[in-house]
Amino acid sequence: MQGVTEEEAQRFLRRLLEELPSSLGPEDPLPLTPLSRVVSLDELRGESLDLGLRVLKARDSPSPLSAAMCHAALTELLKSDLSPFQLPQQAEQQGEEQEIVLLQSEPVQRLFLSKLREVGVAWNRHLPAPLSVGHSRFLLCSAHAIRNTRRKMEDRHVSLLDFNALAGLKDGVERSYYAVFDGHGGVDAAIYAAAHLHINLGQQEALASDPAFAFKKAFSQTDDMFRGKARRERLRSGSTGVAVLLQGEWLHVAWLGDSQSMLVRRGQEVSLMDPHKPEREDEKQRIEDLGGCIVFMGCWRVNGTYAVSRAIGDFDQKPYVSGEADCSSARLDGDEDYLLLACDGFFDTVRPDQVPALVLRALREYGEPRGAAEGAGCEEGSPVGTLGENVAQKLVAHAKEAGSCDNITVMVVFLRPPEKLLIQDQGDAAEGPAQE
Repeated sequence: MQGVTEEEAQRFLRRLLEELPSSLGPEDPLPLTPLSRVVSLDELRGESLDLGLRVLKARDSPSPLSAAMCHAALTELLKSDLSPFQLPQQAEQQGEEQEIVLLQSEPVQRLFLSKLREVGVAWNRHLPAPLSVGHSRFLLCSAHAIRNTRRKMEDRHVSLLDFNALAGLKDGVERSYYAVFDGHGGVDAAIYAAAHLHINLGQQEALASDPAFAFKKAFSQTDDMFRGKARRERLRSGSTGVAVLLQGEWLHVAWLGDSQSMLVRRGQEVSLMDPHKPEREDEKQRIEDLGGCIVFMGCWRVNGTYAVSRAIGDFDQKPYVSGEADCSSARLDGDEDYLLLACDGFFDTVRPDQVPALVLRALREYGEPRGAAEGAGCEEGSPVGTLGENVAQKLVAHAKEAGSCDNITVMVVFLRPPEKLLIQDQGDAAEGPAQE
């Protein structure tokens, strides 16, 4: 098992088997609430993996073990006869070209958790061979999100260091995934994208050969899937999104709307993308060519409604609000400091060129490194005192103090140990006077 010792894994498995009941009866409550009451077959993967990861995280499972166990349990679930959980076809489905199979979520998730426990029993006896290649690149993720002054929190974010293990990929290519989703008109679209986009991405045949195509197709597939859920449950929300896949020596970023990602290399900002905004000239032209318009109502809005020009959801304004993502790629040479992903609640008050100084200021506040180690994971449960783990919290606080009233979500993915960034900063400061 990569990233976790055999002793750690078995210690956790023994505790898990003590805490999880050997079987869940039809009336037994689930340990956590599933995302939905009803799921389609296409949604079953994302919904089950989301529940499994949350259940294991609540029990402090090592991240690599959680990802691998959930994938194994899902594999067994999909081999099962799911017909007992199938719902009758709804009246509004009559006449559709393809019948949509819907399942009762709670009973099928009871079966999934039973499969998860069975995996735990088997692996407690004998851990499997490594399921995915470990990470040679330093990765540490600092993430923080606040509701701020808004009535509801409609942002979601995802950090998957163990993308391969969760997706069942065994091609020997290192992968990790990070994403921020900024919902509007409700949180449903953001929750949906956070649960399903990476699942759809991991299933793309073109992932290794053409990641940009795979990313765009995954976004479109997620938008199409959410359309079905929105129709069934009469949902009207939407969500922008930015997602990053670190794949081998390459960084791939895909986005819809105005959430953004940026790269910092040797203390300098590197632009990765141009956010979609209604007033962006090519977006304005695209919308007008479709017969729509851009109207200024406090901010630029599509047809006087949404302040975003691309998003998952917002089906009442499709195709003006497009569900087609853009993607860019950059080769990593080892000199990169970190990635930053954030919603517009951050970038509304912080310019990208301000980020490097803000990150260094946050690192300096913690002084000398305390317990950081190369190869540290990027989960919220990182060891207390790890240098860099609170950087996102400082950035969020700065954006709020600068006047942001929106939900704010920030993720900083360090690609070099933060200690080295401080050493580099100290070296630059020492050289400064001599160069003047």
